Amino acid sequence: METAAKLALIPGVHVFRAGIWKPRTRPGSFEGVGTRGLKWLCKAREETGLMLTVEVANPGHVREALDHGIDILWIGARTVVNPFAVQEIGEAIGNPDIPVMIKNPLNPDLKTWVGAIERLNRMGFHKLIAIHRGFSFFNRSLYRNAPMWEIPIELKRLCPALPVLVDPSHICGNRELIPGTIQKALDLEMHGLMIEVHHHPSKALTDKNQQISPDALKTMLASLIIRNESGPPEFESKLEALRSEIDKLDAELLEILARRMNIVEEIGEYKKANRITILQIRRWNQLIHERIENGISLGLSREFLTRLLQAVHEEGIQRQLNVMNTEEKLQPPSHFKIDEHTKSDQDHDPRNQGE
Repeated sequence: METAAKLALIPGVHVFRAGIWKPRTRPGSFEGVGTRGLKWLCKAREETGLMLTVEVANPGHVREALDHGIDILWIGARTVVNPFAVQEIGEAIGNPDIPVMIKNPLNPDLKTWVGAIERLNRMGFHKLIAIHRGFSFFNRSLYRNAPMWEIPIELKRLCPALPVLVDPSHICGNRELIPGTIQKALDLEMHGLMIEVHHHPSKALTDKNQQISPDALKTMLASLIIRNESGPPEFESKLEALRSEIDKLDAELLEILARRMNIVEEIGEYKKANRITILQIRRWNQLIHERIENGISLGLSREFLTRLLQAVHEEGIQRQLNVMNTEEKLQPPSHFKIDEHTKSDQDHDPRNQGE
């Protein structure tokens, strides 16, 4: 109640969220207070006017939440990967006017995320909101869940009418990283934020390192730079000229890549004719070292160059594999020749033509 009361005084805060049922990877840790917490939420709404949202993972959760008049439901990262669970939750909600938020899956899988959204949309739900909470992957990172901004950006391209919120708490896992992450979310035209707040973060029963106090939230939101999506005519004119230049360079870049792949295929043909293996590791090591050093000298980052060269190399390997796997017209061994004059009459028998 203390947290809710303080949040209600902060401009821009509209919804109060709480994990009533908290799925944990291993049993034994705090898994939420359960149904009795819904009454506490209703009291918070009554006293603050904030709308309410909770996570639901099964039809039972849905029924309990709707019985208490919860305004918005959300489907968590662990549930969104299960089409059966998403279907059952949608059927349990029933009313397509209930807003539903869908978090991205744990793994960086855009198809699964879009699939859950599509499933609910085809069931008639039209008040859908996506939540970007970052992705788990094997590379070490500053973040608890790597933001991988390219994925929510692609989601916005595929579903331009779909609002996308960002959950910087789960992305960062560390309150110190949250300010920069929420600024970047707004700079990328995300539509809102879901931030974990606790009146005494150090005493939170879950994820205390990523929670902030209401005062910290107020300061953080007040310091955000809200940028315009468009500018005055002279700005738009200059921007269009720069974009036109990029379009020309992209066309040249694609032409160069196509020519490069044609040469790669020619190399594949040459290797095939001489029975040489595709992967030449010494050549690849030399190439990637030289290209990265050259690229860095031109102002490009090592990370970008590594990803770019890896993608180009993988495509080149696939092209050469395709060349290697191309079937040639079978020829009999040189020591075995068929004499057309010695074929038996059976070779001309119509009954044998189907063999």
